Amino acid sequence: MTDLRDPASQLLAQFGEQHVVAFFLVLARLSPLFILAPLFSSKMIPARVRGIVAVALAIGLSPVVARHAELPTDIVQLVSLLAKELLIGAAFAFALGALFAAISVAGSFLDTLIGFSFGGLVDPINGNQSAVVSQVYSMVGVLVFIVIGGDGWVIQGLAKTYDVVGLLEYPSLARIVNGAGEAFVGIFSAAVQVAGPVVLALILTDAAFGVVSRVVPQLNVFSVALPAKVVVGFLLIGATLPFVAAWLGSELQRDVGQALQTLKVG
Repeated sequence: MTDLRDPASQLLAQFGEQHVVAFFLVLARLSPLFILAPLFSSKMIPARVRGIVAVALAIGLSPVVARHAELPTDIVQLVSLLAKELLIGAAFAFALGALFAAISVAGSFLDTLIGFSFGGLVDPINGNQSAVVSQVYSMVGVLVFIVIGGDGWVIQGLAKTYDVVGLLEYPSLARIVNGAGEAFVGIFSAAVQVAGPVVLALILTDAAFGVVSRVVPQLNVFSVALPAKVVVGFLLIGATLPFVAAWLGSELQRDVGQALQTLKVG
């Protein structure tokens, strides 16, 4: 006799309601990571691959995080839990994205000062249009992220969110909003830390050429200043990149801890 049950009923019958509910709740927390977080949401990774990885992680995590939880099967409670899981995942992904946004903003500062902002290229990392220095900083950020095992840190950090906020627990919304605000403000302060030395050197270069134009007015300063700023800019960017890489490694670890602290219940 043909089984006329719908696929959802068959899935529930095969794996049990608790396992299926846990899977979808975990997937809801993981999904924002592959939509919003740096590298995980890269346009270079096909959407299908990201989806497969998210599903595989959810299959691996769900039996562990739901081991002692009695999950509801009521639709209203499930919708509420799914919304909460999406919020937690989005908050975690935003905290990580803020760090890479700071690097991109720092690159944009330098592009504007050097004069590269007039010509933009498509950034292969995020698919947006950006200038040369911004792309260099983004690629260095991704390389450092991969070399230090940042992907492992992020996945471990996301797994640790279940120690902070269980499947049946709700974080403080006010704390999440405050944390998001602090992360947003921190983008600009971090960008200044990254680009500050080079920005200062470029401003001093501009000031020096301003003095030269006053002392030697017949000299076409503009034709000399632009190439000089490019040379000074690239020399200093090359000199400071190792420090930027070291800073990024320490900040990534701090941001994961800060995101967990923001989500903490109570």
